[in-house]
Amino acid sequence: MLGSRLILMPTESTDHSLLSRRPAPIERWVRPFELFAHNKVAGAFVLMGATVLALVWANSPWADVYASILQSHARVGIGSFAIDKPILLWINDGLMAFFFFVVGLEIKREVLAGELSSLRKATLPIAAAIGGIVAPAAVYLAVNQGGAGARGWGVAMATDIAFALGVLLLLGSRVPTPLKVFLTALAIVDDICAILVIAVFYTDSISLGSLAIGTVLIGVSSLANFVGVRNSLVYFILGTLVWVAFLKSGIHATLAAVLMAMTIPARTRVDGELLVTRTEALMKELKQSGLPSGGRLLTTQQQHTLHNVERIVGHATAPLQELEHTLMPVVTFFVMPVFALANAGLSLGGDMASALFDPICLGIIAGLFIGKQAGIFGCAFIAVRLGIADLPSGVSWRQVHAVSVLAGIGFTMALFVASLAFADPAQQEIAKIGILLASLLSAMVGGTLLSASSRRSPTSESSPTQP
Repeated sequence: MLGSRLILMPTESTDHSLLSRRPAPIERWVRPFELFAHNKVAGAFVLMGATVLALVWANSPWADVYASILQSHARVGIGSFAIDKPILLWINDGLMAFFFFVVGLEIKREVLAGELSSLRKATLPIAAAIGGIVAPAAVYLAVNQGGAGARGWGVAMATDIAFALGVLLLLGSRVPTPLKVFLTALAIVDDICAILVIAVFYTDSISLGSLAIGTVLIGVSSLANFVGVRNSLVYFILGTLVWVAFLKSGIHATLAAVLMAMTIPARTRVDGELLVTRTEALMKELKQSGLPSGGRLLTTQQQHTLHNVERIVGHATAPLQELEHTLMPVVTFFVMPVFALANAGLSLGGDMASALFDPICLGIIAGLFIGKQAGIFGCAFIAVRLGIADLPSGVSWRQVHAVSVLAGIGFTMALFVASLAFADPAQQEIAKIGILLASLLSAMVGGTLLSASSRRSPTSESSPTQP
């Protein structure tokens, strides 16, 4: 799952061809890092590196240091108004709030102007996502029926679609664009379902007073949107207060982040025609006042004109898109790798054979690898056969099946849900083994199937009556 594109979005880089002077030394030094960050799969490599580092560290002579850092406490606040949590929970409850906030922004954007903006466009990914939620959970519960691990059914339904999209991008132009769009839309619906599951089924007790405060603050944020407030600092302060209120209420703070994202303004103040007209007038004004050159300081008039250009351009971008653009690299290259480093540290020194055959591990592997592909492909096929959805143009059923297998890559989101579902550290370790094995299996098999299916012409297979 995971916001579909969080580890795949390129970050902003400097185009040195636009510079009239020779790049400064610092610009030349950071250029290789900018090029790497601009690569569409760079985030996947960083996340994978953090996972490998966590595994190596947790099985090294310094494993005790790893554990002690995560369990050490940090206290933020004054007097009785403070939050005291282990570093691990600050990462899972606090840092990951930024991740879920960006997920919420992406959900809102897709519903307003993306692949979920019309019922016809949304039917196929919605049907596929529901199948990808229900079937894995059912498979897991079948393996763990009445057992101690039954509470972990949510782990098997959580998908890290971003990694799946990474595999698609590695195959390049051989994968049709409509297939990538389908997987992205599927991810958005998967995100919505997973967030609802976390909020409803992994909340033990609720403080109605704190929940009421959080709800009122969300209302205040919505009112700020309505009256035209566009300052990101206002929403950050309100969002922080909402996060604290939801944290104290007992409802997981991920829901607070998503709800806050829904209140961010999604409209521009300047339309395209007015943008062009005003910027052309300002460029004419700049030319009349004398063009800046040679890297010298601007005159007062030139500075005033450029500030007006900046203001007009800012009004032509919705705060929702601006925040998503700003936070995407932060989440991609910091939040998610730190989360992986803190949660993927699995000690391999125990009884691995016993863990592999534990119902929790077997249920997760079966749910992610078998349940995901059966649910996604089966529901997509039924929706097309019933005539309520269309198979994307140029996409074959073999490719849909391959993508369904790739959706079994759980990893980030599955690790997150496992931390909520299992209080016992031993059960968490078993769940991690299942998640890592299922994700690796799904990536290998799904990637192989997708590569093979992409070599074939989809035209002979695109009939909805022939899977």
